[in-house]
Parts: sequence; C-alpha cells; structure tokens
Amino acid sequence: MVTLGRSDLDHQQRLLATERDRAERLLNAVRLVVLILLVGAALAYAPQLPRALNIVNAALLAIMLSWTLGQHRLFYQRERLPSWLSVTNSIVEITTLTALVAAYGVAYSPDLALKAPIVAAYFVILAALPVASTTRMAAWVSALVVVEYTTLLIAFLASGRLTTVLSPVAASSSGAVSPLDEGAKILLLACAGAVATYATHWQERLSRRVSEAARESEQLQARLDQAKLQALRLQLQPHFLFNTLNTITALVHRDPPSAERMVTGLSELLRFSLGAAGEQEVRLDRELEVLRHYLDIQLVRFSDRLSVKFDIEPAARDAMVPGLLLQPLVENAIKHGITPRVTGGHLHISGRRLDDMLLLEVTDDGVGTREPLSEGVGLGNARARLASLYGARHRLDAGPGPNGGFQVKIEIPWHTEPGQSGEPVIAAGARA
Repeated sequence: MVTLGRSDLDHQQRLLATERDRAERLLNAVRLVVLILLVGAALAYAPQLPRALNIVNAALLAIMLSWTLGQHRLFYQRERLPSWLSVTNSIVEITTLTALVAAYGVAYSPDLALKAPIVAAYFVILAALPVASTTRMAAWVSALVVVEYTTLLIAFLASGRLTTVLSPVAASSSGAVSPLDEGAKILLLACAGAVATYATHWQERLSRRVSEAARESEQLQARLDQAKLQALRLQLQPHFLFNTLNTITALVHRDPPSAERMVTGLSELLRFSLGAAGEQEVRLDRELEVLRHYLDIQLVRFSDRLSVKFDIEPAARDAMVPGLLLQPLVENAIKHGITPRVTGGHLHISGRRLDDMLLLEVTDDGVGTREPLSEGVGLGNARARLASLYGARHRLDAGPGPNGGFQVKIEIPWHTEPGQSGEPVIAAGARA
C-alpha cells in the first residue's frame, strides 16, 4: 500500500470538497422542490386546520423558502460554497422541523404533534448527511437531532398536556402516547444518526483508498514507461556504434589518419551520449553537440560528398528534446538517401519554435524513398519514444521532401524543463 504524502492528501481533500459542493447545490434544489410541495400541501390542509396552525405553517415555510432562495442568490454564483453552509442547512432544517412539531403541540395537542407523519422528516435529514457532510459534521448533526427531539418530548411531558399510557397498543387506539414508543423513536433516531455518521466515514475512507490505489497505479505506470523509454534508448546505442565501427574498420588499412580521426570523434560521441544515459530529455543545444560529433565521423568518411547545414533558432536551443532523437534520423538520411548517390548530397537540419510547439526537421536531397515507407530502427524508435513521452501531443511526419529526397518533421510541446511538456491537447498526425 502506498502512503500518501501531504500533497496527495490535500489533492484528495480538494476532490472530496468539490464533490460535496456539487452535492450541496443539488440538495438545495431538492430542498426547494420539497418546500414548494409543502406549500401546496399547507394550502390544501388550511381549511381543515386551526388558524394558529396555519399561521405557524405559513411562518415556518416562509422562513425556509427565504433561506433556500436567499442562499442561492448570495452564494451560488461563487465557484465554491462557504464551508459552513452545509452544516447550517442541516441545523436550519432540524430546528425548523422541531419548531413545527412544537407549534403543533402548543396550538393543538402534544400527542397529535408527536404522532404526526412530519416527525419522519428527521430520518430524511439524517439520510442525506453522507451526501454532502464530513464525518464530524454528520456526528454533530445526528446528535443534534436526538437532543432536539428528546428536549421536545421532555418539554411536552413537563407541560402536563401530554397524555401517556404504558401500553403501545392502548396508545395507538387513543389520544395518548406511550413512553415505550417515544423511547424507541429516540433510539431509532440515534441508530439512524450512527448509520449516517458511519456511512460518511466509510465514504471518506473509500475515497482515500481509491486515491491510494490510483496513486500506486500511476507510480507503477510511470516505472513501466521509464523502463520502456530506457529500453528504446539502449536500442539506439549499439545501432549507431555498430555502423560507426564498421566504417572505421573499412578505413583502418585504406586511410589510417582518417580512421584515427574517426576513433577520436567516436570517443567524444560516446562520452556525450553515455553521460546522458539516465536522462530521457536533454536540451536541444546538447543534442546538437552530440549530433555534430557523429557528423564529424561521417564527414571523414564521405569527405566532399556530404555537406551539412544547421538552421537552428537561438531560442530553440534551450528547448527540451528526447536524447539521441536526431542522430538516428540523420544516420538514416545519410545511409538511405545520400550514400546511394554517386555525387553525394546535402543534409539540412532545422529547429524553431512554432507557438507552443518545437518544430524539428531533418531533410536530405538524396534518392528519396518508394511508397509505402518501411520504417527501420531509427524512425520506428523515434516514433515510439515520442508517443511514450508526449502521448497525443506530438507529430511525426516522414516522407518525400518538398524538393525531392526525404524529410522527417517532428513537433513536440515546447518546454525548457524536463517533464514539463504539459497535458496532451492535439492528436498525433504521424504517417507510416
């Protein structure tokens, strides 16, 4: 099990707070609908109720409607509701319900008030607690329900107007109430409150476990991605090393000074590439330095049959790119485009910023390629690494150049710090 750090816990709490905020907004809408229905019921019952009860109903419904509509006007235009609003709504609902039952008892009779179906609304309030409450708030509101109802019952008993009989059966067929029934009701309210509090606590605990599982999954995926990228990177090193050693071997007897210069260039190339073995991304300036060491080797080999031009914007040199991205593309251009030409050819390497993207191009004027394009190690490796590092937010196009030959165009997110490439926002447009 992964132990969540402070930032992870804060993130989880923010997510919970956001969901509770949404739930509270929905509950307020439901509260408004229920109040409108209660207004209709009060109007329907009005002719059958004493004037005092009608006044109580009208006063309490007016207060609740004013509060419900008022908080919508005051708070619901904000991005986040006040943290105290949820508990305040529960207190207002419970106290209003208690006041309504008390008013019925005063204006008519306590036994009628205690037997009225409206008392069941306490359970509805408790049932809604896990949706928008914290565990502490749910426990506090649950205790408030029991305390208010118990206080109400004691007040009725103290008034002397409440008729009681011990037998619940006798109480159900008369105007009296049974202490056993009322005790059971208080016990049920306490149980319902305990269930609501536990449900809220269970929800929070489940959220933490889901966050931990998600975090563990992300870390595992990150390790898998890192291993995949490292494997792709290691695939390149023996690839160009083998080809370079073959070239040196061919020159050892035919042109020893050139072979010696190539060995020196190879040592510099290995020093730079191995020095960045643990880095998936390097600055473009460093990538170009490695590429120049490779090209120094190839210029010895091709002499005047190869010319190279760099066209790199100064600002682009600070951008981060995958390490050893350009070398295999340049190698492909030399091997498949320029080498088959008797007269050699020209290689053009460019880099520039395009809005929030970095555009890299490797173009040669060699023999080109026939469709369909068959990808080798270099191009296939580059495509796989870009997809792993940048997801959908990259583009790799490979095909005939604008003036013949072959061209590879790469677009990746512009960033100057490792791992800060941003969220994917566009789909890949790579061709085969």
